Amino acid sequence: MTLAVQHGHMTNNQPATDTEIERVDDEQLRVLFQRLCQAWTDGDAEAYGACFTADCDYVSFDGTPTQGRGDVVESHDKLFRGVLFGTALVGEIESIRYIADDVAVVYGNGSVLVAWRTRLPKGRLTRNTLVAVRGAEGWRFTAIHNGRIRPVRIPAPDSLPAQFARGLVSAATAAGVGWRRKGVRTAERS
Repeated sequence: MTLAVQHGHMTNNQPATDTEIERVDDEQLRVLFQRLCQAWTDGDAEAYGACFTADCDYVSFDGTPTQGRGDVVESHDKLFRGVLFGTALVGEIESIRYIADDVAVVYGNGSVLVAWRTRLPKGRLTRNTLVAVRGAEGWRFTAIHNGRIRPVRIPAPDSLPAQFARGLVSAATAAGVGWRRKGVRTAERS
């Protein structure tokens, strides 16, 4: 049986439960994420851009910001015809959290698979934070931020790296250099 939910009601006009609505929304967001991956794999910048709102914010893995669907399409068209020609985007949704009826935070992971590889390289896995909104066209991503997954072990406060860091702070303070020198606010940049 297929459950169809529209504006909080099942199509037979009986109220849908929150669980039923969330299950349908989850599926629609997973389909949107897969459309995003498929458009990339097809090298179709227009289809890729169609997964985003017209006014989206897009931050790539290297921190480069792009605003608006048009700029996302233009930059990805260059990538798909250039250095990312013939690549596949492989990924999956890790979690979905609804912060309003029509707004969801989606966490996913992914990696670009180049044509000459059969397995994803571990060092190129990214974590994606996406904000999805539901509008007249259905769910679309309005913001995305990609970051490489490179977990760093945090050294204990008594470890050699931590002791070295404290020593550097003491030396810089004593020498009157760095942001801790008199009269320098932390917001200032050199």
